[in-house]
Amino acid sequence: MHRHLNSDIRKVRPARDFRRFVVVGDSCAEGLDDRYPDSEHYRGWADLVATELERRHPGVHYANLAVRGKRLDQIVTEQLPAARPLRPDLVALFGGVNDLLTRGCSAATLHGRVDRAVGGLTEICDTVVVFTVSDISRQSPVLRGLRGRIGLLNGAVRHAANTHGATLVDLASQESVDDLRYFGPDRLHLAAPGHRRVAAQVLTSLGMTADPAWTAPLPGAPVRAGFRSHLQWAWQQAAPVLVSRARNVVVRRQPGDGFAAKRPHLTPVG
Repeated sequence: MHRHLNSDIRKVRPARDFRRFVVVGDSCAEGLDDRYPDSEHYRGWADLVATELERRHPGVHYANLAVRGKRLDQIVTEQLPAARPLRPDLVALFGGVNDLLTRGCSAATLHGRVDRAVGGLTEICDTVVVFTVSDISRQSPVLRGLRGRIGLLNGAVRHAANTHGATLVDLASQESVDDLRYFGPDRLHLAAPGHRRVAAQVLTSLGMTADPAWTAPLPGAPVRAGFRSHLQWAWQQAAPVLVSRARNVVVRRQPGDGFAAKRPHLTPVG
């Protein structure tokens, strides 16, 4: 990924003095699986970006409205209305993967949801950052069925970014997807090295330089899963998720129910 950092960014803009940074989305925007040291709280790329904005221009305020499990339609109805009164001058949206895991997901549904989300945010804020997602289907035979849907989602995000004038951070071409060290145990959420790389790409898309350590290659050879590792992952990680989703359908529980935004108010970064 580090070799293609510049080519993965579209619509790079001159650096601005952002003062009100708001993030909406799902668990990847919340920061799973990147915990603060000796803490149960998640950090993630958004916190890293907020900290860097504060370092450059003290006095930045930051809100993170993202909630794990949320689909794009939920983000539009729940998080966008909460973002509007915050009057952000920078918004980042990371979402869509949970839509891919929903039965009945179609190209028309994805394009409609993405367009409403990106279009709604550009009505709230002049500078909106959106993301394609990496092809996690390459990591396991169990996930290969998602490849087509991931392509549909990324196509919808690119189209919406172009239509509404959003800044696109293209994670679809990142090489780190083939190295499990960039991901948490479930192989869906980024680990700390992955979040640092995303933060660097966000800053670059905004015309800023990032800490070179965030994009430096990890030492040693990439870690890839073998047959036994695939079986262990399927039993310990994939199976519980499938059971949980099936249970939610039975009890009519919506994704993300019971969880709250980790930073619902616009407050100083420090």
